[in-house]
Amino acid sequence: LYVTHPQPCVVFCCVAALAIAGAVKEHVDADLLGWWLAERQTTNGGLNGRPEKLADVCYSWWVLSSLHIIGRLDWIDRNKLSAFIFACQDRKR
Repeated sequence: LYVTHPQPCVVFCCVAALAIAGAVKEHVDADLLGWWLAERQTTNGGLNGRPEKLADVCYSWWVLSSLHIIGRLDWIDRNKLSAFIFACQDRKR
């Protein structure tokens, strides 16, 4: 797989595969990856896929799942993220 820039979905697939193999601790620098993932949180509380991009609800899954696997969920503001996700819902449905 050739990727020209990091994407949370690719990160999740790699980290999840390592988790299934029981190899996260030996192959992932959790602090460095956790920093990059936490930096995806924007000022409005949402998460983006890359620096300088807008937040999008879909990145909540990829980023949160990866943070959970590496044990760094507390590195983002979950209350702000929840507010962002709820604000994006279609209240008519």
